[in-house]
Amino acid sequence: MKPLKLAEIKNIADYELEREQWRPAIMALKDRRRIEAGEHIIFLFENRDTVRYQIQEMLRIERIAKTEDVQHELDTYNELIPSDGELSATMLIAYPSANERDVKLRELLGLENHVWLQVCGAERTPARFDTRQISTDRISSVQYAKFPLTDQQIRCWRDGAVLLIDHPHYKCSRALTSAELEELASDLSK
Repeated sequence: MKPLKLAEIKNIADYELEREQWRPAIMALKDRRRIEAGEHIIFLFENRDTVRYQIQEMLRIERIAKTEDVQHELDTYNELIPSDGELSATMLIAYPSANERDVKLRELLGLENHVWLQVCGAERTPARFDTRQISTDRISSVQYAKFPLTDQQIRCWRDGAVLLIDHPHYKCSRALTSAELEELASDLSK
């Protein structure tokens, strides 16, 4: 998938005019790309549309208008767009209370070594995490992960895939539905 370009990002005023119509479609898209892995971890698989929306919303909320500041947001969020042959996801770790969240984010240290995607029952592919989100005493509740897939995995993608988490403090095996497989297949086409 190609990164977004500055010309594709609307200024705040123009975005406000299109937002009311565009937002429901993007929310529906995000719903189709949101995959829950157990009770507390959600993967939101990103593409150009979800990333563009995130950039536009960030510019709107933060009132960012200077070209160099917009370019900085663009450069930052373009990292979430999957490259050819990979899937990219924002992984959200959610617990109901701040106290529980603090404890769990400490317990989940090392999670970046325990998240996998298994396609067609073949060998597991480890997620590659953005190491800037990982510290030595706790992990961030928002993580960015990529799943690089082989040509064989891409060819048999629609036959089935499973998200696996095998951390000592969080275990989950979540088969993707046929609708989820179909939705994410477009990210893998070249």
